Amino acid sequence: MQTTTLSFENMHHHGELFANMLRARRELFIGHNKWDLPEAMGMEYDQYDTPASRWVVVHDDLGRVLAGNRLTPTTAKCGIYTYMIRDAQKGLLDTIPSHLLYEEAPVCENVWESSRLFVSHDVPANRRRRVHAQLVLALASAARNLGASQCLTLLNANWPRWAGRVGVDMTAMGPVMEIEGVNNQVVSMNFASNLH
Repeated sequence: MQTTTLSFENMHHHGELFANMLRARRELFIGHNKWDLPEAMGMEYDQYDTPASRWVVVHDDLGRVLAGNRLTPTTAKCGIYTYMIRDAQKGLLDTIPSHLLYEEAPVCENVWESSRLFVSHDVPANRRRRVHAQLVLALASAARNLGASQCLTLLNANWPRWAGRVGVDMTAMGPVMEIEGVNNQVVSMNFASNLH
């Protein structure tokens, strides 16, 4: 199992890995979860997949994607869009309630957003915990390398069950909300104590 952090600057060094990650996102989010999301050529994408973002991918030696995540700076801006959590709070996204945060969404160089976190549906149950832990550890490392002391993410509200197992300090930043039949919550992952 390997992890790679992709960017628009380095993705050409990793063959089909970026496309494979978007295909894996499509398979899970559109194929399995039945979410109404943009897709093209068998890949899921949205307005936040821009050169400002980075993608953390857990994969095998053959490039088969096991898990992935997108990191976007909270300072990003592309037309009317910034980052998913902030745009939802501003009412720009009709699929996520605007009351998802207790306070105003931050815009700060050391705060990034973690979004589209997934473990591929076809990862066997006996490997899912290990793959998920590898993804979260790689996400933390990538975030720190980008200068982030904090990441905001919209997660399944069961996060308190596994946060301690992967060694990430997490704090609720908003209420538990039902989105498409699943309880979700915005959480802050604090990486400040690990910055060097």
